[in-house]
Amino acid sequence: MTQVEPAIIITFVVYLAVVLLIGIAAWRRTRNLKDYLLGGRSLGPWVTALSAQASDMSGWLLLGLPGYAYLAGMESAWLLGGLLVGTWANWRLTAAPLRRATEYYGDSLTLPDYLERRFEDRSGVLRLLSALFILVFFTVYTSSGLVAGGRLFEEVFGLSYVWAVSAGAFAIVAYTFVGGFLAVSWTDLLQGMLMFVALILVAVLGVGAVGGLSSLAEGLREVDPALLDPFTDVAGEPLTVIAIVSLLGWGLGYFGQPHVLARFMAARSAEHIPASRRIAMSWVTVALVTGTLVGLSGSLLVEPRLEGADAEKVFMAMTTLMLHPVVAGICLSGILAAVMSTADSQLLVASSALAEDFYRGMLRKQAGAAEVLWAGRLGVVAIAVIAFGLAMDPDSRVLD
Repeated sequence: MTQVEPAIIITFVVYLAVVLLIGIAAWRRTRNLKDYLLGGRSLGPWVTALSAQASDMSGWLLLGLPGYAYLAGMESAWLLGGLLVGTWANWRLTAAPLRRATEYYGDSLTLPDYLERRFEDRSGVLRLLSALFILVFFTVYTSSGLVAGGRLFEEVFGLSYVWAVSAGAFAIVAYTFVGGFLAVSWTDLLQGMLMFVALILVAVLGVGAVGGLSSLAEGLREVDPALLDPFTDVAGEPLTVIAIVSLLGWGLGYFGQPHVLARFMAARSAEHIPASRRIAMSWVTVALVTGTLVGLSGSLLVEPRLEGADAEKVFMAMTTLMLHPVVAGICLSGILAAVMSTADSQLLVASSALAEDFYRGMLRKQAGAAEVLWAGRLGVVAIAVIAFGLAMDPDSRVLD
């Protein structure tokens, strides 16, 4: 556990206060259900791009990815390649057509609503199944975000795991409940920039501390030559074709990630998508490379060596090892930003499915917009409670 520095605590408190203020500002702009679920389709290129990527990458970008690189070395290059190709293809092939189509087919506010209208499914089965998938899997995915938040609060504040997860969950639920999609998107813009700066700073300092990229490679070779070979695992065994394809296949998930697709649906217009794509690809390329470098350099700098689930704390360890407490607090807030930017999006998408697709779509077709709006807000709380229960295992790993 890192030493609890007052400067780090103050930085965290200020960051959380800013996020909650953004939630309140978004609440003042949220007048109807369309505002709560899609921000009134008002997102500009920068907010669309960074909110999509920040919500996509989640806590695993600063915890799971560096931890994976720390343990597995260049085996992680396959994962990076798949994510980059998948991200680009999703922006290039899906974003603009989905933005146009969801507005054309009855101004659909959720993906299940759009699918039902697009394929004229009067049985309701398509809407039911797609909404069910979102609810089940996003509740589990949200729990991974709570695990990441718990690891952070546990490390920084010295809290027990249960109280650490509780603190992170409360912070996320508070502004998502109040501000809806606009709060989530605006905070994601802030969080995306914070994650970006934190990763670059820690990666540059880490590589510099070991003497540069050539010294990093030489140091890894001395620790274990397998760390530099992308075709072998950490045990030195050759990677199977199935293992490589599985790592590359991570990028295929983007085409069906509702919290990412919701950003495409909420863009101000399809004409803004190319600009958003360029911003998003620049951000994600730098973020993935620097996240990997943090893990690789950390394997030479962090003592004693981190094992098992603790490997996911390498970014925290590097931050507190090399930075002044104030700067460390800002960088550690980047982890909180990564956690919150995904968990809030998943909570909102799952609650949207619960309110719009289950509650109004199947149970109370006559429900008014205000009633569905409050059903969505209460859905945020209900889903968060279930995700909280799933996150209670102290041995949970974010990437798992």
